[in-house]
Amino acid sequence: MNIAPDCASAVDEAITSRESIRAFLPTPVPRAVIEQILAIAARAPSGTNTQPWNVHVLTGGAKDELSRKILAAYDDPEEASTHREEYAYYPTEWRSPFIERRRKIGWDLYGLLKIGKGDKARMHDQHGRNYQFFDAPVGLVFTIDRVMQQGSWLDYGMFLQNIMVAARARGLDTCPQAAFTQFHRIVMEHVGAPAGHMLVCGMSLGHADPNAIENTLVTEREPVAAFTRFHE
Repeated sequence: MNIAPDCASAVDEAITSRESIRAFLPTPVPRAVIEQILAIAARAPSGTNTQPWNVHVLTGGAKDELSRKILAAYDDPEEASTHREEYAYYPTEWRSPFIERRRKIGWDLYGLLKIGKGDKARMHDQHGRNYQFFDAPVGLVFTIDRVMQQGSWLDYGMFLQNIMVAARARGLDTCPQAAFTQFHRIVMEHVGAPAGHMLVCGMSLGHADPNAIENTLVTEREPVAAFTRFHE
């Protein structure tokens, strides 16, 4: 199937303009637009067409109540210590160059927000903004059936990317958030997910606040030559 040349530039723009937005405007996103984005995203490939994704869309009071529940636990050190992720998103042993990249984006973000090294209170508050979906009008929660294995998680990543790209094509922004996984018990109970499911991540969806300094963060990417070898 041939694709018009202008389509390539539109797709490229949607991909390259995608950023993890950490401050949103309260502008509502119509339900029809959310449904359209999810329908497009569902064209993601999956092994033998298993389509392992399940999505919970939270807006209004449902979103605010989830934020309230999580923040109550997050702000209580004793309670927070009883919550653990079900899967390791990050490595247990950090090595170069990954640790340097992780540190750089952290300090770049905190630098923009003028959060100094050792300012644990402000770091805590900034991380807690995750659980408010960075004030986005739409919060998405993604779950997967526990019977699915690693291949389905790869499929899930492509589905999530499709959501973010389709959102950009419609002038919207997103922030994928693994931060929710620590409080999976609260999240799963709140959305009424089946006992056989586990939390993959959350995501904020809405219109980026153009005046928020944190939204000026530009992350670096390695050039193709740094991560690619051509075999002929």
